[in-house]
Amino acid sequence: MIYLKTDEEIELLRESNLLVARTLGELAKVIKPGVTTLELDKIAETYIRDNKGVPGFLNYQGFPNTLCTSVNEQVVHGIPNNQPLKEGDIVSIDCGVLLNGFYGDSAYTFEVGQVKPEIKALLEATKASLYKAIEMAVEGQRMGDIGFAVQNHCESLGYSVVREMVGHGIGRNLHEAPEVPNYGRRGYGVKLRKGMVLAIEPMINLGKRQIVLEKDKWTISTVDKSVSAHFEHTIAVGKSEADVLSSFKFVEEVLTLQS
Repeated sequence: MIYLKTDEEIELLRESNLLVARTLGELAKVIKPGVTTLELDKIAETYIRDNKGVPGFLNYQGFPNTLCTSVNEQVVHGIPNNQPLKEGDIVSIDCGVLLNGFYGDSAYTFEVGQVKPEIKALLEATKASLYKAIEMAVEGQRMGDIGFAVQNHCESLGYSVVREMVGHGIGRNLHEAPEVPNYGRRGYGVKLRKGMVLAIEPMINLGKRQIVLEKDKWTISTVDKSVSAHFEHTIAVGKSEADVLSSFKFVEEVLTLQS
């Protein structure tokens, strides 16, 4: 069952997603070598609660933390821990919030200090593929058009697309129908309609696309230990263009000041 959202519901979803965006902006200020992902998790939980939200991932299907923090070869669903981040690492931070009965969900992959040029290029390509996918999220297009946009951009640059993990609908529930794969055929799949709200989230590997579930039963990593990048926006399908409800503005303002 795909729930189409009203304009009023989309505004509530925007508020939830902007709280996620501001939380990621707070984290951007403190990410550096020596910081632990558990420290980032505590900052995020405090900020979300101080702003009248509830962490959307905490205790979701048993997940133990506020953030998913996935370092280097970890693709998604990494559990925050006491291991300090190192110079040259990357960390994908996926954050969810429940506010006013609606969920927000967004992810950004951060560089820790200076990263290798080939890793920086992977991050740029993954983020670019997200925006190419968002361009396809208009009424009358198909889900396959979104997936094709990601796949075509990333594979043309020599990267691989994770197949098993996908984006999703979002609203009063964190995960709703339909699934949003990062690969596909143009003109195939669910027809997009105004009022659909989707979390689009490319997960792109520097090496092969195969993944493995770690012993903690949450963390997904690349089989070949190559690094993986992950960016996510929540968007509302529109008549002529998508409405991006989440934002990287707060993160990028901080990163610009730091550079």
